Amino acid sequence: MFDVSFSELMLIGVIALIVIGPERLPKVARTVGHLLGRAQRYVNEVKSDIQKEMDLKEIGDIKHQMEDAARSVQSSMTSSVDELRAAVTQPSQALKDTLDQARQALDTRPASADAPASGAAPAEPAAGAPAIPAPAAERSPEPASVPRSAPASTDTSH
Repeated sequence: MFDVSFSELMLIGVIALIVIGPERLPKVARTVGHLLGRAQRYVNEVKSDIQKEMDLKEIGDIKHQMEDAARSVQSSMTSSVDELRAAVTQPSQALKDTLDQARQALDTRPASADAPASGAAPAEPAAGAPAIPAPAAERSPEPASVPRSAPASTDTSH
């Protein structure tokens, strides 16, 4: 802090000895030492307070950076979730629309197609409607398989 050499300190000591006198010089030197010690501690406290403030400022800056990064991650996650929802909703809506169209096609079939007369061919499903098998009562009966017996032998030679 001060650029004081040993020779300058010796000169200050000799002048103090002449001015103050040899009886009071030790007491004054002790008091000056205590005052310099207090001043040094005060300067060190101020330095540490300044350092703490700088550290708090750095921590605050880091906190703001982390908050900004968290907001960025949250917004990117939100946009990703929205994109995924849109990707899932679009095909499911198309399936629902197709199902609704099929139901409407089934509901708007003529009543004669629901109950075909005996001997009449079953009605074809409407275009675009899924093929639905007819109930068991409406199906034509399948011929029962009759076991065939072996032909009788006509051989008369014994």
